[in-house]
Amino acid sequence: MTARLTAPTPAAGRTAALTRRLREAVGVERVLTDPAQLRTYECDGLTNFRVTPGVVVLAESRQHVIDTVRLCAEAGVPFVARGSGTGLSGGALPVSEGVLLVLSRLRAIGPVDPDNARVVVEPGVINLWVTRDASPHNLAYAPDPSSQQVCTIGGNVAENAGGAHCLKYGFTVNHVVGAEVVLPDGSVVNLGGTAPEHPGYDLLGTFIGSEGTLGVATSLTLRLVRAPEAVQTMLVGFRSVEDAAGTVGDIIAAGILPAAIEMMDALAIEAAEAAVHCGYPAGAVAVLVIELDGPEVEVDAQFAQVEQIALARSAFETRIAQSDAERALMWKGRKSAFAAVGRISPAYFVQDGVIPRTQLPQVLTEIGRMAAAVGLRVANVFHAGDGNLHPLVLYDDAVDGQAHDAEELASEILELCVSLGGSITGEHGVGAEKRMKMAVQFTSDDLDTMQRVRCAFDPDGVANPGKIFPTPRLCGERPGPRTGEHPLQAAGLGEVF
Repeated sequence: MTARLTAPTPAAGRTAALTRRLREAVGVERVLTDPAQLRTYECDGLTNFRVTPGVVVLAESRQHVIDTVRLCAEAGVPFVARGSGTGLSGGALPVSEGVLLVLSRLRAIGPVDPDNARVVVEPGVINLWVTRDASPHNLAYAPDPSSQQVCTIGGNVAENAGGAHCLKYGFTVNHVVGAEVVLPDGSVVNLGGTAPEHPGYDLLGTFIGSEGTLGVATSLTLRLVRAPEAVQTMLVGFRSVEDAAGTVGDIIAAGILPAAIEMMDALAIEAAEAAVHCGYPAGAVAVLVIELDGPEVEVDAQFAQVEQIALARSAFETRIAQSDAERALMWKGRKSAFAAVGRISPAYFVQDGVIPRTQLPQVLTEIGRMAAAVGLRVANVFHAGDGNLHPLVLYDDAVDGQAHDAEELASEILELCVSLGGSITGEHGVGAEKRMKMAVQFTSDDLDTMQRVRCAFDPDGVANPGKIFPTPRLCGERPGPRTGEHPLQAAGLGEVF
């Protein structure tokens, strides 16, 4: 189901005057107002929600970002920052009559500092480019989302993106040591630096994962990791989802920390085969892609142990990559899985939740039961090692009611995750899609505390409004418990949960 959101905004009468000032500041050719061009930017990777922005600014320099944010602040017009638009939670969804600040042209990469394993990049740099530039120095950038060929570092920072190798190496927050940030009033601050740790409050950690609600990064200092001495990748086929899921827990319980453990079920395998012909084991109900890296002796010993653990769980086929080409093909099936599902379903809804990995067998069984109860199918492809699920709910939007049923099922899966001690998101962010589920995971006091942090950075509420929090809350309100009806409730624009 696609919803075109047209909620009114206080910026409605000020956009025209702001547009003139933006053209003067950044150049006429970088300010888009043509309706056909604006529609290009009406959603991110989550196409279920769409909003046409009032103005699009194609920033090409740090100064363009500063000027745009400053002018928006002066005019009281909201803005939303956007990179490649690959996000899957509606985090880059524009604001009607607001400004969409596109950062994809800020693509400068500084020289790699091999001695300190650092590199400084602009926010529009593509994730994979960082490792490309670092590899001649025997270095790499560890966070590797499935969209790493197209997603930007700025977007990765906004969502605190992970990827297949986050099990061992951690998320984006573990690999950013400094950031230059334009605050929502147009002022510029530097958070962190080049050192691994800094005294005082962790403002950099607060900024990373804030989904564009605290400001816009114009420069990011990234931590690089040494390329491992040895890398071995194994593809394991199972005849039951439960055996595959149980193997994941057994590996971790044995004291082995793989670089990655990825899992795909039969539907995801079917889609990947149709799209990229990855040659996964015939008849597999589930497969694991397991990768170990580190000192060669250690990898060899642990790899043999992992194979025995898998066989003990009735794995019927194991393949060990004998070359970089074979390893790439194993990963190609996994990396292409999201897009590949379009080969087997007219439409699908991507979800993102986290559970304790010990609960994997039970949760996957329950998801199957829930899907069957509403007559839908769910393809599971996810970061099994850290329990980060990515259930893809398949539906036909031409069938009346199926889109609604799919969204309801996806929502219920998130509630299942929270009930088991998990989270409503692992790496895709809250954005517009999951904000109503924040109250499922957090108390009202928790949400108020988060909102106070947001207000400290953005007291006027102009930076990516309408994201993360289930109920709009004005920064000028008196702190503490709410009393009476909020003006936005009275206007029908918000609810209290």
